[in-house]
Amino acid sequence: MQVRADIIGAMTEDLDARLWRLQASEDADELIELGCDLADAGRQTDAEWCFRRAAALGDATGYYDLGNSLAAQQRWSEAADAYGVAVAGGEPDAWRNLGLVLEQLGDLAGAMAAYRGAAEVGDTEGGLQLAFLLREQGEREEALAVAEELAAAGDDEADAVAACWRWCATLDPALEPRLRAGAGHFPAARADLAALLLETGREEEARAVLERGAKLGEQVAWLPLGNLYREQLGDDEAAEEAYRAGIQAGDVYCHHNLGVLLADRGDLAGAAEEFQRGAEAGDRLAAAALKLLQES
Repeated sequence: MQVRADIIGAMTEDLDARLWRLQASEDADELIELGCDLADAGRQTDAEWCFRRAAALGDATGYYDLGNSLAAQQRWSEAADAYGVAVAGGEPDAWRNLGLVLEQLGDLAGAMAAYRGAAEVGDTEGGLQLAFLLREQGEREEALAVAEELAAAGDDEADAVAACWRWCATLDPALEPRLRAGAGHFPAARADLAALLLETGREEEARAVLERGAKLGEQVAWLPLGNLYREQLGDDEAAEEAYRAGIQAGDVYCHHNLGVLLADRGDLAGAAEEFQRGAEAGDRLAAAALKLLQES
């Protein structure tokens, strides 16, 4: 433990020494390198100073890193301004991050424009952010078109996303090869592959696919896994464990299914508690179930 403390102390001393040495520096690259090291050490205020100085020297990357530092401090408006200057200065990576902070500010139109800018400079992750935002806004056809375009350009994650969206819309078993290929790139592809396997009578393989996803820590695997245990295998104990694991992983929709299981078991108080938690998290199905239980 003492050795670790000595190492951390030496690293801190080194950062402080570099910061002091660069107080009057006009070497933007050196300032940015130190700023990144300071940010990695959680010293965002000092990192911000380095990036501001680099930016003041006219370095577009300095503005980009300044935006990252400000975003890490949740200073969204300032971050958006910094990213805007970085974009104007020719920093392509700034487009996507600009979109992210504009979403935080509620400027969805601006975010979409930024993500389009990211896609135009070859940032497929930014292009996918555009597809996700379009889908969230109900523009499903346009979202799918964006994802398919990125997939056609060779992006494996985009192909997995597009395959999932097509499966949800069509339940077309011909999508199986794409869902299989996409399982390692987009967790929902694994869950949708399991659904396809169930639809085509391959229960054991569906179970194996979902259990693999759960083992990998994929949040989306737990709810369908619990449903499979309960509905196909009649194993309520395993289903309850899966729903509770899903809740722990952050899947708020598991509250509803766990509540139904508890109600069927006769534990109405426990069911009401789960429905309440789901409703508070925004699950309308849980809210409806809670209302029905209270009225009965």
